[in-house]
Amino acid sequence: MASCLGLYIEDNIIKYAKVTKDNDVVKIDSFGIKFYDRLNEAIEQVIEETYSFKTPISINTPNETYNYFYIFNLLNKKDMHSYINTEFESICFEKELHAESFETRYVLVDDLEDKEKVKAIHISANRGELAKRAELLGKYKLNCISPIAIDISNLLEINKSENLENMAIVNIEGTTTVTSIIQQKIYEINTIDAGITDILARINAKENSYAKAYEICKNSTIYTSEGKELQYEENAYLDDIMPTLYKIVGQVKKILNDSLNKIDKIYITGMASVINNIDIYFQEYLEDVQCEILRPYFIRSVGTELNIKDYIEVNSAIALALQGVGDGLKGINFKKESMGDKLPDWMTLEIGGKGKKNGGASYGDGFSFSLKGALTDSERGLIKGAVGILLLIVIYVVLSSVLNNEMQKKLDEVSVESQRVTQQESAMNTDKKHVDDKKAEYTELIKAIEEKTQMDTESKRLKYSVPTLLNKIMYSIPANVQLTSITNTGSKITIIAQSDRYEQIAMFVAKLDKDGILRNVTTDKSNKQSEVVVVTIEGELP
Repeated sequence: MASCLGLYIEDNIIKYAKVTKDNDVVKIDSFGIKFYDRLNEAIEQVIEETYSFKTPISINTPNETYNYFYIFNLLNKKDMHSYINTEFESICFEKELHAESFETRYVLVDDLEDKEKVKAIHISANRGELAKRAELLGKYKLNCISPIAIDISNLLEINKSENLENMAIVNIEGTTTVTSIIQQKIYEINTIDAGITDILARINAKENSYAKAYEICKNSTIYTSEGKELQYEENAYLDDIMPTLYKIVGQVKKILNDSLNKIDKIYITGMASVINNIDIYFQEYLEDVQCEILRPYFIRSVGTELNIKDYIEVNSAIALALQGVGDGLKGINFKKESMGDKLPDWMTLEIGGKGKKNGGASYGDGFSFSLKGALTDSERGLIKGAVGILLLIVIYVVLSSVLNNEMQKKLDEVSVESQRVTQQESAMNTDKKHVDDKKAEYTELIKAIEEKTQMDTESKRLKYSVPTLLNKIMYSIPANVQLTSITNTGSKITIIAQSDRYEQIAMFVAKLDKDGILRNVTTDKSNKQSEVVVVTIEGELP
């Protein structure tokens, strides 16, 4: 008879269910919900109330992420494993994350769209968060850490069901997961960023009590087309409830529409399933799909005198407990198996084996010894040898367990530190980009200032160079040379001079050039007008 305590942990809320399974008979020994401020104290209270000090405990994986990889089915298991790891590392690289910071598991199913491939449902969870959660249960018997989106299917016992309908489980907890089950196998998991936490937070803001907010949800009834006679006064908190449910049902409808596999039935579970008429509300939006509240298979079969809603509200905890007693998919346990976990299997001694007809203990079908009568020398030697081997095994297991625990602690510390460094690197890259942008902006501003300064300098030079030019010309011009026009275009000067004697003009042009009054002095061909020689002189300001 196997027993397990399922703990479903969310912010401010912990659900628990202690389940006992004897062959195919499942019994719920105790269950309930607690709202907490300190998680460690809440866990201790639950364990004490359920008397689960030595009972195996199963908890949900915190903040797991799902990815999907498609692999050719001709690859062997080793190559598939290598391919999946490579694909996940590629995703981490794109998101600037360290793949070593995550613990991963995956489930392989046939790809219904391509018969030559298999589909890997890949699950990853942060090692630091896993270590913190495991540390909360360090002094108890933590047996399993697994994703609730997969474990929730344990409530339907899909592998033993003769029902071949395709179905989806909508689990409305802190966030909402939609687990699609196609051909009796979990095929896809979608996460919706909305859940009961949003509803409770809005009501808690008014009532200042999460427990009271939850009771309000349990006593609220949703409007439906068949219940228009309901009075608004009896549903005063629907404005806090309906926006979240509307978002969830809209996303569920989109998921169903995008799926290439027709879903025949929707099961609704989670904390939000206690809201009255939620299944009818879903049915009105999802007209072609049958919608109903998820009831655990063993409760439906044997019946119960308790209010069925009391069981349903802890469905997630029941599903985790069922995973802990051996139901559900194998290989998705995120708790690493230590040497101590394997010790009971090594030390099992089968009494009354096939080795002796008259009773005894056997290590196999062909070798045994009797515990009756006097011991022979060979039996004494065998016992001494067995005791020695057992002591060596115990010493080895103890040392290995200690070393393994220390190594795991160090790995967890490295994972947390690695994550912190990654975050700091990301922040540094953001700061560097900001600095580079500012540097480019400042460079442009400096360039503009330099250009403006250069223009101002040139303008001032031209402003004072013209009067200086005129002053120099005044002292250099011959007496019988007349200037009829002086014009400037920037630094270029044009002078029109005239005289009755050409050599006087030539002397004036020579002075302009020789004395550095103008640079690059040139003249055009002179022309004579009524005994007066007119010459155009051009040059540049020095």
